[in-house]
Amino acid sequence: MDEFRIPVLHTARLTLRALAPGDLDGFAAMQSDPLVMRHLGTGETRTREETWDMMARMLGQWALRGYGMFAMEETASGRFAGRAGILHPYVWPEPELAYGLDRPFWGQGLATEAALALRDWAFATHGFGRMISYVRPANADSVKVLRKLGATFAGEQIMLGAPAEVWHHAPPARG
Repeated sequence: MDEFRIPVLHTARLTLRALAPGDLDGFAAMQSDPLVMRHLGTGETRTREETWDMMARMLGQWALRGYGMFAMEETASGRFAGRAGILHPYVWPEPELAYGLDRPFWGQGLATEAALALRDWAFATHGFGRMISYVRPANADSVKVLRKLGATFAGEQIMLGAPAEVWHHAPPARG
């Protein structure tokens, strides 16, 4: 198997880095919170074991695709704040710019901060012509983030058994 390296990205308030075993407590707490999970994945909460399996899948995507999900660590406190990155399961037609924050970190602009850094990194590093984001229709906060990123609404489709809005991200303008 070829070796792979997960980069570390820094923003003003976040460190985006590889998921690690020490993230399990924070990630499992986040994924057991119904208010957090109502807009993520299938909308269902996950157990600690399911969270561990998800972490393994997220790390495996780095080996298979060369990009994937990062742990979001709040730099000042060193606390796990959520996950963000480029999600691209086998059956999805395009890479998705995805993010999810634990509830104590809502309303601080961290999702926008992470998503901007990830968008620019992914386009510059991987040469994507476009990325998408899937958002549950009731997730107004995520729509605000996508608008700040300059993403455009492209319609709705069924994702993971539920309606989702599809938003397109174009590479940032050069110049």
